[in-house]
Amino acid sequence: MLGPSAHIDTFARDNLPEESMQPDFLIDQYDYPNFINVAEELTDAMVEKGFGDHIALIGNGRRRTYKELTDWTNRLANTLVDNYDIKPGNRILIRSANNPAMVACWLAATKVGAVVVNSMPMLRSVELDKIINKAKITHALCDSRLLHELENVMETNNYIKYLIPFDGSANHSSELDEAALEKAVKFDTIKTGRDDVALLGFTSGTTGEPKATMHFHRDLLIIADGYAKEVLKVNDSDIFVGSPPLAFTFGLGGLAIFPLRFGATATLLEDASPPNMIEIIQKYQATVCFTAPTAYNIMLHAMDDGVDLSSLRAAVSAGETLPAPIYKKWLKKTGKPMLDGIGATELLHIFISNFFDDHKESCTGKPVSGYLAKIVDNNMQEVDYGTVGRLAVKGPTGCRYLSDERQSEYVIDGWNLTGDSFYQDQDGYFYFAARNDDMIISSGYNIAGPEVEEALISHPAVFECAVVGFPDIDRGSIVQAHIVLNKTFNASEKLIKILQDYVKSIIAPYKYPRSVIFVKSLPKTKTGKIQRFLLKKNIKKD
Repeated sequence: MLGPSAHIDTFARDNLPEESMQPDFLIDQYDYPNFINVAEELTDAMVEKGFGDHIALIGNGRRRTYKELTDWTNRLANTLVDNYDIKPGNRILIRSANNPAMVACWLAATKVGAVVVNSMPMLRSVELDKIINKAKITHALCDSRLLHELENVMETNNYIKYLIPFDGSANHSSELDEAALEKAVKFDTIKTGRDDVALLGFTSGTTGEPKATMHFHRDLLIIADGYAKEVLKVNDSDIFVGSPPLAFTFGLGGLAIFPLRFGATATLLEDASPPNMIEIIQKYQATVCFTAPTAYNIMLHAMDDGVDLSSLRAAVSAGETLPAPIYKKWLKKTGKPMLDGIGATELLHIFISNFFDDHKESCTGKPVSGYLAKIVDNNMQEVDYGTVGRLAVKGPTGCRYLSDERQSEYVIDGWNLTGDSFYQDQDGYFYFAARNDDMIISSGYNIAGPEVEEALISHPAVFECAVVGFPDIDRGSIVQAHIVLNKTFNASEKLIKILQDYVKSIIAPYKYPRSVIFVKSLPKTKTGKIQRFLLKKNIKKD
């Protein structure tokens, strides 16, 4: 039974899955009031607790204290209500790289009771259009440096009514900022219900059609009061750094919610390359890092060359499997374990993890407090220890897809089926085996093969193609395209480059095929279905 709602626009609650289709939620250990707004808890409430002068955010050449962040988000909130007529429950898209302005916009939109959809700068208009249509988004806040793709969407989309530029740099020279400067620093935050949807996290399915995961205000607090408190042991002296985009729930948790919940500091990088993260760690003596194993491997080489990263007390690894050599080298060099774990957009953040005092190599760890996990077969029957099966999880967070038939595939008998194959040992540790589906995980990004295929096939040179994941030491996997050319085109290195650039221009650039193989034909069933598993088998043989 859901609690009371403050939403005037009831779209989000109206499109929740039926209660019988949702997972079991184990929330007894979390007792939040009926009305609570996560943005207020991370700003105004922190000032009231005495953190006003603490540094909340660092990025783009400036620092912002909790008092400054609170005042600025209140100014922005007043502007959203007064100038743009935003009502509680309206959906707002935010398009930006990782910077303090994006965090401020997210907090302000949440304060006014909106349902926020954070998006990456790399998304193109065709992808943004799908998201806007799915969530029926009416307002978009966009870094003024990234307007072009949304301007294209505005020309044809029936839902989006407002495209509001904000200044993602250290200045206040965009429409939203200039209007906000005229507003009061006090705002009567909307008293949203703890069960009101606060965030829609989009994730690509194997069809390339976006799925929107729905997260309540209570959920955003649970991941901080659970994982961040129990596993990371966050305190107000911590300084966070990391590479995941704030548009990912992994990044929003690790680089915004977690530090702000405990009075700590988040450093935000628009270009979070390993060298840039190394520079920030040294400059600000960062203590908690969120990134993928490939970046940690580069950090290890930097330490071999004399770089001092000893300020890091917690190195969280997720997004791809943590190789044992990196785990062991990090432990030997720093004396501290890397905290490998697994999370999912559907469950918001990490739910199985290693711990400071309980960790093993090549192991994902044990369930975070409040979560239960088991390994099951295709009939939902629990399998024996050591047997690879499907990972099933339940806990205080779980999957709720926005009006999506795929809900019944992810949630069965009250359990979340994450799409991962795992096995469990007799001591309760969980070990990753493989992905169940054809999703390609490259440098922590989930890439749907059919979406890349669709982009390639739209080029006149391509007759047909199939995309699979190819093992890669640095990225975990890369996108590999097997392409049959039209008769008027000849295979060449030049054509490979043309096709790669073409894909980058159609969809997010990180999805492009780094490996292209021209073939005379693709393996198919008698009914004409491409047998991608045969392509994968050939990869393994090679």
